[in-house]
Amino acid sequence: MRIGLDVGGTHTDAVILDGRDILARHKATTSADITSGIVEAFTTVLDVAGAQPSAIDAVMLGTTQFTNAVVERRGLSPVATVRVALPSGECLPPMVDWPDDLSAALGRHVYMLQGGSEFDGRDLAPLDEEEIDRVSADIRSKGLKAVAVSAVFSPIRPDVEHAVAERMAAALPEARIVCSHELGRLGLLERENAAILNACLLEAAERVVSGFEELLTRLDITAPFFVSQNDGTVMQATTVRRYPVLTFSSGPTNSMRGAAFLSGIKDAIVADVGGTTTDIGMLINGFPRESSWTVEIGGVRSNYRMPDILAIGLGGGSLVSADGTAVGPRSVGHELVRRGRCFGGDTLTATDIAVAAGLATIGAPVDLDGAVVKTAQATMHAMATDAVDRIKTSADPLPLIAVGGGQFLIGDGIPGISRIVRPPHADVANAVGAALAQVSGEVEHLYRPGRDSRERAIAAATEQATGKAIAAGARPQSVDVVAVDEIPIPYMAQETVRLHARVVGDLDLPADARP
Repeated sequence: MRIGLDVGGTHTDAVILDGRDILARHKATTSADITSGIVEAFTTVLDVAGAQPSAIDAVMLGTTQFTNAVVERRGLSPVATVRVALPSGECLPPMVDWPDDLSAALGRHVYMLQGGSEFDGRDLAPLDEEEIDRVSADIRSKGLKAVAVSAVFSPIRPDVEHAVAERMAAALPEARIVCSHELGRLGLLERENAAILNACLLEAAERVVSGFEELLTRLDITAPFFVSQNDGTVMQATTVRRYPVLTFSSGPTNSMRGAAFLSGIKDAIVADVGGTTTDIGMLINGFPRESSWTVEIGGVRSNYRMPDILAIGLGGGSLVSADGTAVGPRSVGHELVRRGRCFGGDTLTATDIAVAAGLATIGAPVDLDGAVVKTAQATMHAMATDAVDRIKTSADPLPLIAVGGGQFLIGDGIPGISRIVRPPHADVANAVGAALAQVSGEVEHLYRPGRDSRERAIAAATEQATGKAIAAGARPQSVDVVAVDEIPIPYMAQETVRLHARVVGDLDLPADARP
């Protein structure tokens, strides 16, 4: 048996899965201290399922704590940013386009070093060990404990970053050092940004992981726990301690994976309606479509793997104007059960509109002017229609899977949608997605079609990606290739193709605990 847990801003959801069967589920209000809501969710599903803590094989957690820390500029560590790209890589310095308040919170400790490589792996310049030692001494004198190292074209030549990191680690034994090639893809600025964001969260990651481990001990759960990441798979707790940035979009990703599982549909649009926003994305072969562009978190552009998600300000707690012509983006959030009219409050919300229209039976009946209800419904329908149109890539009709606690806000008749599917347990799809327990591995290479064999390049990339998935905990016989993308790179003297391979496998759990 596995427990899936998703901690959101409004609700903390938990489910227990035994194979493919959902034995118990619970939706608790997220508490101010986070812990109380988790304890309530855990103890409730264990009681409902009649399960002992010792029967749990694994716990899967989805959390927004790291995303919130960056967005709110809270609990971030100062970072020493080390770029290895001289003599040619100083035109645009690190954090050049960051919001001022965020770069100030991290300290703007920037260092530029000789070294790096060309796109074909040739040395750009040799490393200067004395220069590395001088930078290490300055970092030590400032008392900085988080370091982000980025070298030009390091996904092609990771040994450059490794060499700098190893020498710095010897001089800075208490520092946590992040290498950009372990997180991002080609594109120095965005990959460097990902490394800096990750470095500033390392101390927070240690607190979160340790705190959750202590909580499981209090609950007498000895099973290993895993954390959801952006691509719809999970990673080990030890990995989260090193790469917290990979959890940033785990919430909507969990919901999309849960939607695929609950509906049995692998190719569809998913609308996850929460208390504040609706996250809309595309399912392709059961996994969220990845963004082909850089993504922005807290005002910072990065290029690590992220789902292609469109968030709109429509949720169960969204404020509705007196005439119904405006819905959201402001929301009462987790205060819906106190402020919403159907709960005896005085604030008109989207949930009140749904109750008055007979779309939901939540709280008490609400007596509203019929014209206002119709206008508000039309406003919400227009918001959903526009979002679907923006997320679709073709005119072909697709099913839409509506999940989340506010899924009743998505009405029928959306152009381009063949049917709307509301699967059982839709309101806890995020926790179900967290419990699905698969792991991934991915690799990015460059190759030259005129010189290199395409088949050998793909085989080598998928083999390396498979090795990463197995190292992350996948059963070797379960690993499948889910994507191989080839993108020609323009403006090169010789024809060059960027090759990205991604594989997914089941977590290596006891046979009776697998979905």
